[in-house]
Amino acid sequence: FQNKFGLAAPCRRSFGGTAWRSQSTSTSLDLSGIYPPIATPFMASEDVDYRRLEENLLKYAQVPFKGLVVQGSNGEYPFLSAEERVEVVRAVRQSLPQNKLLMAGSGCESTRATVQLTEKMASAGADCVLVVTPCFYKGKMDSRVLIHHFTQVADQSPVPVVLYSVPANTGLELPLEAVVTLAQHPNILGLKDSGGDITRIALIVHRTSTQRFQVLAGSASFLMAAYCVGAVGGVCALANLCVSGRWDEAKALQQRLIEPNTAVTRGLGVPGLKAAMEWFGFHGGSCRSPLQPLTEAQTQQLRKDFSNNGWI
Repeated sequence: FQNKFGLAAPCRRSFGGTAWRSQSTSTSLDLSGIYPPIATPFMASEDVDYRRLEENLLKYAQVPFKGLVVQGSNGEYPFLSAEERVEVVRAVRQSLPQNKLLMAGSGCESTRATVQLTEKMASAGADCVLVVTPCFYKGKMDSRVLIHHFTQVADQSPVPVVLYSVPANTGLELPLEAVVTLAQHPNILGLKDSGGDITRIALIVHRTSTQRFQVLAGSASFLMAAYCVGAVGGVCALANLCVSGRWDEAKALQQRLIEPNTAVTRGLGVPGLKAAMEWFGFHGGSCRSPLQPLTEAQTQQLRKDFSNNGWI
């Protein structure tokens, strides 16, 4: 049969002794490019504000991004029910141009729940899924366990899988050897690495070079460095300068991005991101509890981080 990417694919394939029943192949998607990890807007009642979400999407559509990451860390996915997560992805797919790639976060703590949510995300229109490392029992999440988890998910996913390592949030980094092993799976497309260790990223690129495995920088703070060692994309417009060889301009832009980006990722997190969105014409609004709005002092410092670097 013909899958959604126009490539013929078998219904079942064996990997690591298990049955892979994906309807697409990891090589059918080119991840290279930039993907904003979009926020989830809420009403005062903390219900998802789909009208505001659509307004934000119309503004994103004016920028030549490769696609969007939906229900990633910036989407506050741990605070949404499984049904809400799927519905947000469905709403984004309806508004997003068909030529834009939709990467949907489907990671859960259990393998079973991740498999089930992954299938629902695919049905809602996701082109691929972003699967974060389970971390509640992080002391038990060694390479053997994580390889088994991601293999089971990839075996049963109808769309390609992107691994997601974000140690600042999970307290757990996906081990290098696990990444190298998982890169051999025909339905694992690549890795979003938010750790920022450029040596690690370079090693992953080098050791997976024969697998068509694609690495995305998970933060604008180290995007240029990640491009230098072989990453294919990331999360901000700096990539356009890198790809076209305009390295001096890219370097200047990277330096201007470090302070504000650090403030809205490792520093203030999603409340900081949502505050900054308002300054640039997007709807950020409040977060879902227990996250709280920035204090006045935090807001002033964040604004200073942006203004000192020429952004506002």
